[in-house]
This record gives sequence, structure tokens and C-alpha cells, in this order.
Amino acid sequence: MSTISPETALVYTMVTVAASDGQLSDTELTRMTGLVGYLPAFRDYNIERLRQDTDTCVDLMQSEEGLDAVLGLVAEAVPETHIDLVYALACEVAASDSSLSQEELRLLEIIRHFFDIDRLTAAAIERGIASRQKSFA
Repeated sequence: MSTISPETALVYTMVTVAASDGQLSDTELTRMTGLVGYLPAFRDYNIERLRQDTDTCVDLMQSEEGLDAVLGLVAEAVPETHIDLVYALACEVAASDSSLSQEELRLLEIIRHFFDIDRLTAAAIERGIASRQKSFA
């Protein structure tokens, strides 16, 4: 049994990516809030918890175990059938500000390897998110 809910684990994933470059931008926070309000995976999640879960994740990331602790919690909470969702949300947040930092790219690679996401699945997720980021401006 996990110590956090699957929904909280997804929030932790998004926060970890958003904070990977040392700051949580308004664009990233807005994207996270939108995803939580929109996606079926968050149907049973109380959006009032988003700030608390964000703060808890940031505190965890600053602990000695940091990233390993967060990824371990996510792995415990999210069923294997939903690991692609973990990676998709990580990519969504990383792409939300229209530029990927080296830290974000490295973290996406770590997540791919940690959860053993095959390259074809990862590429499909990445391509779909890249398509959604396009604009005519």
C-alpha cells in the first residue's frame, strides 16, 4: 500500500519536472492546474490539495534522498498500467513554457529509465505533446 494516492503521485511528477530547473514558473503552475482540472485521472482529486501537495513535493525534493524518494513514492502509488501517464504529464509540464532546459531533458530521461518506458512509447508521447504545443504565431 502506498503512502500517497495515485493522483498525488501524478502531482509530484509534475512538480518535480517543473522545479527541475530551480523554479516553478507561472506557466508551469498554470499548466499543472489545468491538467488537474481536466484529466479523468484527477476525477477523484480535490484540487484544493494541489498547493499542499506541491509544497510537500518541493520539501521532499530538498531532502537528502530527494528525487529518489519522490520517484519511489510515485512508483508505489501509480499502477503499472498508468506509467505512460506519468511520463506524459512530465512531458506536458516540461513543454509548457515552450523551451526545454537541460535539467528538464535530463529528468525526463531519468523518468523514462526509472519506469522502464520503452523508447517507442516515449517517442509517441513526446510527439503528441510537441504537436499540441504548435501555434501559428
